[in-house]
Amino acid sequence: MNIPSKLIEDAVTEISRLPGIGKKTALRLALHLLKQNEVHTEALTLALSKMRQEVQYCKSCHNISDSELCSICASMKRDKTVICVVEDIRDVLAIENTNQFQGTYHVLGGVISPIQGIGPEELTIESLLERVKNPASEEPVQEVILALSGTMEGDTTSFYLAKRLKENNVKVSTIARGIPVGGELEYTDEVTLGRSIMTRINYSTE
Repeated sequence: MNIPSKLIEDAVTEISRLPGIGKKTALRLALHLLKQNEVHTEALTLALSKMRQEVQYCKSCHNISDSELCSICASMKRDKTVICVVEDIRDVLAIENTNQFQGTYHVLGGVISPIQGIGPEELTIESLLERVKNPASEEPVQEVILALSGTMEGDTTSFYLAKRLKENNVKVSTIARGIPVGGELEYTDEVTLGRSIMTRINYSTE
């Protein structure tokens, strides 16, 4: 792609590093920003810079947050006795959009995948077990919901977690299989996902 400006070419290169954006789309976005009022472009630049520098990960559940504790963990209205375990932050957003779950979350940061070299130690599993053993609230954790994608890696992770969690005498459940086998949680429609959370079933390791 021949671009007559090195500055625009550099911008296109950086924008095209974003997932799902090719060179043509990146060029269209760069030219759009060039046409905008300078105030708008500077506001975007500032917002991205502040996001990168100031967004934190909740020290309890590892969700994105503007402070040490995310708004969900800090809320007095959430049921701290129930923890919903998900693969990543996008799954938290998907479940929250259903308005069907009032407990808390735990973001693993991935799933166990030997092929990709991801073992239990690369995930926040020990942090989850610590939350179950030593809950932050006065009430003990009564249930852990495994809301992982229905892939081989997701099932492997669920099985591993269930084995570890049952050592702590806590109820372990999984979302009902309204979620298609092999499906990713974040792409499931809100009605199906909401029903799957509400009609969850006990998880069996046998």
